[in-house]
Amino acid sequence: MLLGILCGLATCALWGLTFVVPRAIAPFSTMDLTVTRYGLFALASIVLMVSPRFRPKNIQPRMAITALLLGGIGYVGYFVSVAYAVRLAGAAIPPLVIGTMPVLLAVIANLRDRSVPWRLLALPLILIAIGIGWVNLSIFATTPSGDQGAILLGIGSAMIGLILWVIYGLASTAAMQSPDAPDILQWTGLQGIGAGIGCLVLIPFTSAGTDIVFTTAELWRFILWSLIMGLAGAWLATLLWMIASKRLPLALAAQLIVAETVFGLIFGFLFEQRLPTLAEAGGSILQLAGVGLAIAIFTPARGRRAH
Repeated sequence: MLLGILCGLATCALWGLTFVVPRAIAPFSTMDLTVTRYGLFALASIVLMVSPRFRPKNIQPRMAITALLLGGIGYVGYFVSVAYAVRLAGAAIPPLVIGTMPVLLAVIANLRDRSVPWRLLALPLILIAIGIGWVNLSIFATTPSGDQGAILLGIGSAMIGLILWVIYGLASTAAMQSPDAPDILQWTGLQGIGAGIGCLVLIPFTSAGTDIVFTTAELWRFILWSLIMGLAGAWLATLLWMIASKRLPLALAAQLIVAETVFGLIFGFLFEQRLPTLAEAGGSILQLAGVGLAIAIFTPARGRRAH
């Protein structure tokens, strides 16, 4: 279990970069980064299949299709949603929205299993709502009215990312813990190919063929971040998350997403070279407290049901 937790935390640190890199690659666009990142993910997966150890074999067609869809829709769709959320809404809001994942999965599990009374989940949900509301209202209060529409679009984009994350988390955990669970290395490769196929439809929306102006330093920065996000933030992160999904129950694996929120906020404030405002810090603490309380309530209930 310790290995699973460590792999999950490392994954969250890598995925936390998603909340800052889209703003670090200007003048290149989010679509430019998406295509290069997942193109590299697919290329690495295909090159590794030169070795028989990485080639998909003995994987049922249903499982193979699931892996391709997780890569194509889950990864590409999630990254585009979060990247636009960050560009439109800034550093604080998207991580807080995505950070509700553990409680959302707890609610889904409770609807299915009726593990705890709903009255026990009321307080953490209220804390999370107040935390997110505090940050959002403070940002709206200091934002010119002409920019508030962009922030609303950013919040909506983050919500789409959250939904895709829920689907990805449920599907990947179900696959890894099924009786006919596929090999982790082969499963990661299939997701990489799926991500590569998914990003092909975005090529017409990239800067290719446009009059984009960039310096040599900006080009090298874009290439460096593409390599980091494609090889570490995609291939390695997927491999680590599959290890965590295989070794940890869904409720515990979902709890680790809190770390992605923390990393995302830290990276965002480091990028902006500033400390969080009172509202950002207070809202984040309330949101994390709500998630932690939900974890404390939900996990013992699972333990009692297991006995």
